[in-house]
Amino acid sequence: MKALQDYTIVIRPDDNGTFVAYVPAIPGCHAWGQTIDDARAEVANVFDMIRAEYQEAGKLLPHDVELVVAHAS
Repeated sequence: MKALQDYTIVIRPDDNGTFVAYVPAIPGCHAWGQTIDDARAEVANVFDMIRAEYQEAGKLLPHDVELVVAHAS
């Protein structure tokens, strides 16, 4: 079974001064924290719960996605 390290994690600041972390390849795999490290730790917890749900259902986790970072001109 895949581990969180097999996925791209996006962490960005939120409007309220916290940080949002998410795994684009896995629907629902997102969390927030007061710091970048808090958000990373929380998304790891969410990933573990989702991975357990997939295992119980006999499903494989999806493949990672390739992200492109672009700035509007």
